[in-house]
Amino acid sequence: MELRLEKATNTDAQAILEIQFKAFTPLLEKYKDYHTNPANETVERVITRINNPNGGFYKILCNNALVGAICVFWREKTQFWISPMFILPEYQGKGIAQKAIHLIEELFPQATSWELRTILQEERNCYLYEKIGYKRLENWKHSLNEKATLVHYIKVC
Repeated sequence: MELRLEKATNTDAQAILEIQFKAFTPLLEKYKDYHTNPANETVERVITRINNPNGGFYKILCNNALVGAICVFWREKTQFWISPMFILPEYQGKGIAQKAIHLIEELFPQATSWELRTILQEERNCYLYEKIGYKRLENWKHSLNEKATLVHYIKVC
């Protein structure tokens, strides 16, 4: 399985949005977090992320097929943030997210830290991030609603 990242352009926005919708709709239905779930975003929001001067969207390509995307942005040029990252449901559980994170980290060797947030109740996501060196900030939690709690992860380089 060949995996690579490619910087997204405006022409990729609709395809990214469709994958984002497919990846996040099950979570939207489960947690009912209508104000924060990426399945409710617009193509304009995707384009804004693609064109962010302090970051951008990267397509995740598996054997040249678009299977997901990872968005990064930075503060202070060395503190990086991942949000969102998603993989098509049929490609999940194959190690793609783990490899995509390693590839994005390699693209930005100047990073002194990487941060992200995920839903605490999504144990597979939490396990993935912890497995690749991200530490959960125990004193940071944000309740989205009675069903979902966001937790914050950081990896210091």
